[in-house]
Amino acid sequence: MDKSWMHADRRSLKFQIGVDNFLKFALANASDKSSICCPCMKCCNNDEFSIRVVKDHIYFNGIFAEYKQWKWHGEPSTMNNNRVAESETVDFHQDLGQLGDKNNGIEEREDEEISRDSNEFLKFVKDGDKPLWPGNTKMTKLNAIIESFNLKAKHGMSDHCYSDMLMMIAMFLPEDNEIPGTVQEAKKSLAALGMGYEKIDACPNDCILYRGEELAEAKICPTCGASQYKLNKDDVPREGVSAKVLWYFPPIPRFKRMFQSTTTAKALTWHVDDRKMDGMMRHPADSPSWKLIDRKWPEFGKEPRNLRLALSSDGFNPYRSLSSKYSCWPVILVTYNLPPWLCMKRKHMMLTLLIAGPKQPGNDIDVYLQPLIDDLKKLWDGIEGVYDAVRGEYFKLRAVLFWTINDFPAYGNLSGSIVKGYNACLVCVDETKPYRLKHSKKMVFMRNRRHLPRHHPYRKQSAAFDNTVENDVAPIPLSGEEKYLPVRHVLDVMHIEKNCCDAILSTLLNIPGKSKDGPAARMDMVEMGIRTDLQATPGPNRSKFPLGSWNLLLEEKKIVCRSFFGMKVSSRFSSNVRNLVSMEDLRLVGLKSHDCHTIMQILLPIALRSVLAKPVRYAIIRFCLFFKAICSKVIDVSKLKQMQADLVDTVCLLEKFFPPSFFDIMIHLTVHLVREVELCGPVFLRWMYPFERYMKVFRGEHMEFLKLIYPDMKKKKKWLREKQNATFADWLKERVANEMMFPHNQVSEALRWMAGGPRDLVPTYSGYHVIGVDFSTKDQDNKRTVQNSGVHLVADAMQVASAKDNNPKTRDMDFYGVIREIWEVDYYKFRVPLFKCDWVESSKGIKVDELGFTLVKLNRLGHSNDPFVLATHVKQVFYIEDPLDTDWSVVVRCPDRDYEGTLADEESDQIEVEHQPFIPTMPSVDTFDDLVGHQPSIHIRDGNEGIWIDN
Repeated sequence: MDKSWMHADRRSLKFQIGVDNFLKFALANASDKSSICCPCMKCCNNDEFSIRVVKDHIYFNGIFAEYKQWKWHGEPSTMNNNRVAESETVDFHQDLGQLGDKNNGIEEREDEEISRDSNEFLKFVKDGDKPLWPGNTKMTKLNAIIESFNLKAKHGMSDHCYSDMLMMIAMFLPEDNEIPGTVQEAKKSLAALGMGYEKIDACPNDCILYRGEELAEAKICPTCGASQYKLNKDDVPREGVSAKVLWYFPPIPRFKRMFQSTTTAKALTWHVDDRKMDGMMRHPADSPSWKLIDRKWPEFGKEPRNLRLALSSDGFNPYRSLSSKYSCWPVILVTYNLPPWLCMKRKHMMLTLLIAGPKQPGNDIDVYLQPLIDDLKKLWDGIEGVYDAVRGEYFKLRAVLFWTINDFPAYGNLSGSIVKGYNACLVCVDETKPYRLKHSKKMVFMRNRRHLPRHHPYRKQSAAFDNTVENDVAPIPLSGEEKYLPVRHVLDVMHIEKNCCDAILSTLLNIPGKSKDGPAARMDMVEMGIRTDLQATPGPNRSKFPLGSWNLLLEEKKIVCRSFFGMKVSSRFSSNVRNLVSMEDLRLVGLKSHDCHTIMQILLPIALRSVLAKPVRYAIIRFCLFFKAICSKVIDVSKLKQMQADLVDTVCLLEKFFPPSFFDIMIHLTVHLVREVELCGPVFLRWMYPFERYMKVFRGEHMEFLKLIYPDMKKKKKWLREKQNATFADWLKERVANEMMFPHNQVSEALRWMAGGPRDLVPTYSGYHVIGVDFSTKDQDNKRTVQNSGVHLVADAMQVASAKDNNPKTRDMDFYGVIREIWEVDYYKFRVPLFKCDWVESSKGIKVDELGFTLVKLNRLGHSNDPFVLATHVKQVFYIEDPLDTDWSVVVRCPDRDYEGTLADEESDQIEVEHQPFIPTMPSVDTFDDLVGHQPSIHIRDGNEGIWIDN
């Protein structure tokens, strides 16, 4: 059968004839005439539609060119074409490609192994395709097992509970059903998916694993002499009851399964086929580390299917009880070949090791990594006989481990390096050169002026810093000459940000036990000969320490805490901020990592707007803005150098205003974060859905039509825009009707229904869920503790100079408002949500201050003649009352979040990372540095308040 038409122009007669012949062939071989698999570029045979819809898809999206053998449409094939469903939790994918005949070009010595794997998998698929009970056509045995296993994982069921649930389900079903009787039977069924695991006994003292020829039969640890088994009360080993166990989930079978899914196999080559290359950094594939692999090992880089991996490990308490010290350590692999909206998805994060407690492995974690390292070595050498379902061929799969991702203590465990003491920084190493505080008994890292330009004035300001003149240059990190890759263990921004946030809040609010300030810190400054005016004034019973530039006055503490207490954010933006504030103690309590992330980047700069001296306040806000910039979804590489310079200036400013005890290793590590972004790619990866762009094409065609029938008005842009808004609906209806007269038209089904117009009856709602985001009306917000009614719209708007201006200028404008009503317009086949909003007047109701904050005056309304907006066209924001002027509110934009659930309606190639690199407005150092100079009084707050300490 001639298939050359698949590569022809979609407008050509050859393509039209080919599509007609293909649809006739598919219909003749279809088991269900009402729906067939859609082979367009977006569906890739994953969805089924009517012949009419499939035809529209092929013309609109093009046909999947790699679909050379029409196995899903009745063309004879030697491959088994059974299909099974995909699961979110279980490592399993739709559209499983099948293993072929032995005579496929693979060497004879490998045939037996591949055939054995193939037969086992095909037997599993055949068994899983059985109906759940005789006569059932909706649910198969495999579907039932996967769905029940998802519930087990989601709700943390024990094995006994899961087995009881299976028995209960079997009682409700007809006789001869295929529900497994126990959890062991269910696990055995799923083992063929590559979900099998090995239990490896370990020494209770973390010395060895009982594996390999020498140790597999051992009963006593040759290193420490401990028994392999638990001891009873008489110290007699309990045969068969292991003292400690490692669960190992081999990754190689699961990597093979990924390539047997056409959807996942296609996504694994996204970095070559579909990655956007415009100089911006969105993915590790844009980083120098990725390119270094390609240059250093060109044979590896030539094969786009070779995997680039990252490894992460951290401890957790499986009993969810703070009183329990049990620590369990999983080791997880992530695959960077996948696009940024998939690589961090839960179903693509691969659990490989589970190290049992009760204590953490610490530096002995390398003992438990042995089986994984062995498999990673095999993957580097290459695994023969991996089947690619997209290309329909076998290939040799290789993989490389890029780096590890851990918090700082685990960083030291996995890297084998010291993360405490004089060489705590693993980038500076011997050049770290910390200073030990005698009274605080801790190391501090204050030599950040080394990173400044050679002739920067701060280098010579000794009194303002640590009483020394800085002449040294910045340490040079190890390059690729010393090791294979410039970064092998990345710094975890999340934990660094949390520690920095905790340090700033506890020091500003002077929280006992957590503040970096105190009697020891003041005595250390006296010892160093700096800020001696901050030493204690002794009294008969108590000593008084004057408040430093970093301490908030009592009234300022109340202002900051009231600001946090009054903040009302959007759903799922963060924890309820009100619950984190203790107004009695004037402090923030119970902060989790994500709370610190939100406070540091967004809420803290707002809360500090009316407190502290301006130089100190600006230094803290600059530090917060750095974290917001470093966590951008899209990184402009050309601005990284300036970002690093701004950060070094900021840390040096903090040295001027904060005590030396503030500068622990976490503050120092921020100096190296920009380098890692430059070498490894963005810190956080997110994804979003694109707007429907094809409507823009029709609006442009309608405008040309208006200019044609009104030639005298074609230069009057304002009149044309108003005329277009008034006549577009009727024009579109007529335009679609004319197009439908042609037999091979390309009008989509959705457009046909829209042209017909909606129903007259419009339902309204108080809340609506749009692409993973909860919106609600202002009235609904007034009843709740969250704020979901704020919206932000970027729209192409006309700028009119006066009422007589017929040729206004058009540009993108920002609009801010709150939702008053939510409408759902019914087009019979589908529904479209609309928001009716109160919009803030643009000219006098919106402003941007010197720090880059957008402020709006919510009681100043405008645009009353155009209140409606499509729900999919707005971004969610929320408003926080400005502490400086309560008539204005600070706008906080909510981050885009992943769509919850599977990609049922939107395929992955329609999703892209939002191109909105955040460039913060860093307050200039020069605007206030002259105010600082060397005046000692800048370190003391005005007034008589102080910190009292009992003698």
